[in-house]
Amino acid sequence: MTTMPPALSHCVQRGIAVAIVALPLFAAPALATTIERVVSPGGIEAWLVHEPAVPMIALDFAFAGGAVQDPAGKVGTANFVASLLDEGAGDLDSKTFHARLERKAIELSFQADRDTLRGTLRTLTENRDEAFEYLRLALIAPRFEQADVEIIRAQILSVVRRASTSPNEVASLRWWQTAFADHPYGRPVDGTLESVPAITVDDLRDYTRRVLARSNLKIAIVGDIDAETVGAMLDRAFGALPAQPELVPVANVSPKGLGRRIVVKLDVPQAAVTFGGPGIARNDPDFMAAYLVNHILGGGAFSSRLYQEVREKRGLAYSVYDSLVWLNHTALFLGGTATRADRAGETLDLIDKEIRRLAGSGPTADELAKAKAYLNGSFALNLDTSSKIAALLVQLQLDGLGIDYVARRPQMINAVTLDDARRVAKRLLDGGLLVTVAGRPDGVVSTSAD
Repeated sequence: MTTMPPALSHCVQRGIAVAIVALPLFAAPALATTIERVVSPGGIEAWLVHEPAVPMIALDFAFAGGAVQDPAGKVGTANFVASLLDEGAGDLDSKTFHARLERKAIELSFQADRDTLRGTLRTLTENRDEAFEYLRLALIAPRFEQADVEIIRAQILSVVRRASTSPNEVASLRWWQTAFADHPYGRPVDGTLESVPAITVDDLRDYTRRVLARSNLKIAIVGDIDAETVGAMLDRAFGALPAQPELVPVANVSPKGLGRRIVVKLDVPQAAVTFGGPGIARNDPDFMAAYLVNHILGGGAFSSRLYQEVREKRGLAYSVYDSLVWLNHTALFLGGTATRADRAGETLDLIDKEIRRLAGSGPTADELAKAKAYLNGSFALNLDTSSKIAALLVQLQLDGLGIDYVARRPQMINAVTLDDARRVAKRLLDGGLLVTVAGRPDGVVSTSAD
């Protein structure tokens, strides 16, 4: 993720003991939106952007836990739970529950990733009370009826089967399995063909009981709702959840297999590549310099070194990228591409060469200046909907970056010097790579670590 606001904090008490701290979200006058820290009478916190101009509400939330809390032998439980929470709740069976949502154009969805189970709620303001009630039911009284469980199980197994024949998915899965062998991060979030059939209704209920709690919950709300009403809605939707989760401890970990190339044979015309190594943690003082270095190497812009060298000059791939990935228990530098099987060796050698070149000499002053300008200028443009803002605010809370982060972000970017960038380029890119390739690549063979 990326970023957020400055601490002109002033505390006030509103109505039903709703505590608020308000800060400007963006410095530019045209984006003079305010973030409020709201604490409900029941002690549930959320970050709110009150925007009455559009009569809708976007709510995002995340429970720390995710797939790392899947029980042993039951990989995919978190994903299974997320797929079923909106399949009927309370007295409403699945068909009735969905019909009620559709009748009022209420969007409610859940998804699991490695570290979190997340949810989103989208509703018109006039349907607010009903929407929050359906959210409450989904969280505290999911039905998990056997017929619905089997329908969702079949859908998940279909996704897992398709992934087993997709070169991109195969390369990615093998990368994670190799980098994090014997750690929860090495397990596929969706589960496996062996684990998903073994998950029972009791497993689903036990997961929700252990993970869905108030103290490991982060919430953001954007839209036509004021702070006092938010306080009441927070207690209504989330107040009946347990105060504390029962999470299994997860160890911090670094990726293994550095220096290895692993080829997974698939009979497809392309070769899909995943490459990566150790990254830099989100709370590390060097993170912003690493963020700029990553952008220069292959972070999504057409001007990146990998894009220019791999696609523009040689036409070896349609897309090539790298990114910084930060999880609760590790940090990664991770990238990928897909190319013709007969050009796979050439493509990999070129990627490796560019990474080594940037690690060795760092970026130029011009590259750093352009990266700063791009990242400063594009940030607000990517927050053009209530949903995107709500998602950002939840991520900032998960990352512990503070409610004033957006306002601090430009200064943090601009403060990175060329010496900083060159030092951090070596730190980030000189640690070795694990590379996985799915397909029948020419000029690439599996190797062991150096």
